[in-house]
Amino acid sequence: MRDETPNLADVQGNILRGYRKHLVRHLVLTVLDRRAVGNWLLDATGRDLTTHQITNAEPWDEKPSTCLNVAVTPQGLAALGIAKSAIETFPPEFVAGMASRAAKIGDVGESAPENWKPEWCSPERLHLVVTVHADTEVDREALSRQVLAVGGGQAFAVLAGLDGAGIPGGLVHFGYRDSIAQPRFMGAREALDRPDRQPLVEIGAALLGYPTPIEDVIFDVPKPEVLGFNGSFNAFRVLEQRVVAFEEFLTDSAETILASPLADQVLPAGIERTWDPPMSRLDAMRELVAAKVLGRWRNGVSVQMSPHTPTPKPPISEEQLNDFAYREDTDGARCPMASHIRRCNPRDARIVQRSTNHARRIVRRGIPYGPIYDAAQPDLPDAPERVERGLLGSFIGASLLVQFESIQYDWMNLGLLDPRITGTNDVVVGNNDPAFSCFALPVGETTIELRGFSRFTVTRGGAYLFLPSLSAIKHLGQSAA
Repeated sequence: MRDETPNLADVQGNILRGYRKHLVRHLVLTVLDRRAVGNWLLDATGRDLTTHQITNAEPWDEKPSTCLNVAVTPQGLAALGIAKSAIETFPPEFVAGMASRAAKIGDVGESAPENWKPEWCSPERLHLVVTVHADTEVDREALSRQVLAVGGGQAFAVLAGLDGAGIPGGLVHFGYRDSIAQPRFMGAREALDRPDRQPLVEIGAALLGYPTPIEDVIFDVPKPEVLGFNGSFNAFRVLEQRVVAFEEFLTDSAETILASPLADQVLPAGIERTWDPPMSRLDAMRELVAAKVLGRWRNGVSVQMSPHTPTPKPPISEEQLNDFAYREDTDGARCPMASHIRRCNPRDARIVQRSTNHARRIVRRGIPYGPIYDAAQPDLPDAPERVERGLLGSFIGASLLVQFESIQYDWMNLGLLDPRITGTNDVVVGNNDPAFSCFALPVGETTIELRGFSRFTVTRGGAYLFLPSLSAIKHLGQSAA
């Protein structure tokens, strides 16, 4: 029987831990010179230590200034010399590609593949995504140049260079603090993991070849085993975030609630004066709506722990931010069933698909792109020069079908967790249309329904990627060289 503790030196480092670098560049590449690329992969996995090495998951004695990782598409496997018979041992959803699964994951209308950016519209040319993580712009540029200099600068054609930069405070463009909750894996826990009441997750949820959270299930490892074992899949997404429309939704919703006789039940009268800092009644109600649709206040405090204020007294410590459960909140009075984080991860709540509470845990890595939104100088949504901003998101797991696609289809865009939200889509990232969008905010024995909002997150491109182990990258190098 295989050891259930992975060899971290063989696992790419961005799977089990986040690097927390300020800058990222995703180089979307076509392989032009197979042999040159193969030799670079061999050099970057130990053959030539003067070449920047692909980062593995071993603990650091000293955090490096840059990290480097490689992901490959089915077309990239073929371009590197992997036989069609081996590629066909990969899961069919990976081989088919993200665009072919658009209806299942909610990429319709504006988000449909025919509206994606050009680099994602020619799958036959999309081979590798090489990701540079860096502390400074100088470091990012230097390592990017090193990658693109392979083969005398003739090894790759660059389809795109997608730059992301962290927002101070760890925020995304919608104003929320991000990356608070991640799975805590058996045998691979990070020092910065926050304790919570959820079970530790079997490593097979992230890496191929190990037991998974689903009883007696190990996901199939592509063949040959050296190619598939210790690898993972990444649903890579370029997600435009329409901040102006979202902020208008918060204002409209707050005004709707304040005009309701239930307003003081939603937010006790005067409590906003106790917040730090105090706010007007309208501004406080806007922030409450933002908290309820996400499941956390924008500073990261969960509404499950603090339903009426983002700054409770005594304060909730950093270590406690993820330490909560839903089982006793059966009607969603504290955290609505339709909130984003409850849809993504129902924790211990009673849901219709009872065996799936913890079976779909997924690793989320992401970084914002585009300029920070300035409320004092809001964008003009209908102007041709409208600013684009969003998230470069990686959703990582051992099964695209069981994890990413099931979360997107069953939970985010259908609401199959609970009959009371079935038929509604997630407010923050769901496929919403003013003709049918709805968010039900429980208030005592009734609800306030917020309706008529548009889609706030639009897919601008993406691909299903494979994150090979270091052994697999060497295998790819040998195949290509």
